[in-house]
Amino acid sequence: MAGKCEGRVTLVTGGGAGIGRGISQRFAREGAIVVVADLDERAATETVAAIHSSGGQASAIAADVAEEEEVRRMIEEVVRLHGRLDIAANNAGITDENRPFHELSKAQWDRMLAVNLTGVFLCMKHEIRQMRSQDPIGETRGAIVNTSSGAAIVPAPGKPHYAAAKHGVVGLTRNAAHEYLRQGIRVNAVLPGITNTAMTTHWFTDEQALESLPRGRGGEPMEIAEAVLWLASDEAGWVNGQSLVVDGGGVFH
Repeated sequence: MAGKCEGRVTLVTGGGAGIGRGISQRFAREGAIVVVADLDERAATETVAAIHSSGGQASAIAADVAEEEEVRRMIEEVVRLHGRLDIAANNAGITDENRPFHELSKAQWDRMLAVNLTGVFLCMKHEIRQMRSQDPIGETRGAIVNTSSGAAIVPAPGKPHYAAAKHGVVGLTRNAAHEYLRQGIRVNAVLPGITNTAMTTHWFTDEQALESLPRGRGGEPMEIAEAVLWLASDEAGWVNGQSLVVDGGGVFH
């Protein structure tokens, strides 16, 4: 039985660890040809090795999504290797330590937006250019899923720059979804809550913090990956411009 993304060329940015690694592995399990991109090439290679050990198809690319030339080269390499780009999961992102709004430096603000917002814009720009140029598969020329955050809809005290960037990702998602809906390109976003990754280890060693989370735990990368997979698959072919919160119900707190 064919997988949900059998033979679809899939790019995952920030695929070297955490949610990105989960997304990469989940797509590979559904038959996708996965290109794992990460600033840390060693981490990307480790994800690829894990996919290969499970019988999947994958390759690694080192890229800084905040640099347009590197993004352009990344997309060109995907097309050189596989001839097209069917799915893009724009997941690369950074976080920062909490600090009061009035103590945030412009350098910290600039770096956060460069990666978490401008990086998504640059990836979408070059992904959409490629998708528009290729023949459709069925009704679609491509599907894009951006990783935003629950911080796009609820406050993230101590991280105003992170919240601003993640709000921006939702805006980019809606704008592109509307602009390209008649060109066969769908664009959606996932908004994870606190997820068990290296970025959030402090949550998982603090009993009080854990108690504040839905069901007393955070999400797992593969739980986010399942949502990304569905949004990118043909099963969600009538879903466009949506921001899917995946947080176990934490948005209600």
